[in-house]
Amino acid sequence: MDLREALKTVVDPEVGQNIVDLGLVYDVKVEGKRARVTMTLTTPMCPIGGLLISQVEERLRELGYEPEVELTFEPPWTPERMSPELRKKIMP
Repeated sequence: MDLREALKTVVDPEVGQNIVDLGLVYDVKVEGKRARVTMTLTTPMCPIGGLLISQVEERLRELGYEPEVELTFEPPWTPERMSPELRKKIMP
């Protein structure tokens, strides 16, 4: 199973879009039963950051993985990280 696809079920409630298409997921690695996700937030002061991390962990557990989520702000998120389809949809 492609974990990036599975993580598309995690939606940022502030913008109503999934975290993968938003470009918040930087890397996904699977080592045995451990799934490590490196992700960011749109801003370090994001009020729903904890919720998003919890949802990522929950989704990985549902798939039978031991989750490990690493939060990073390097490189910082910018709208250019969004998928081309999402950029076309929400940015004129």
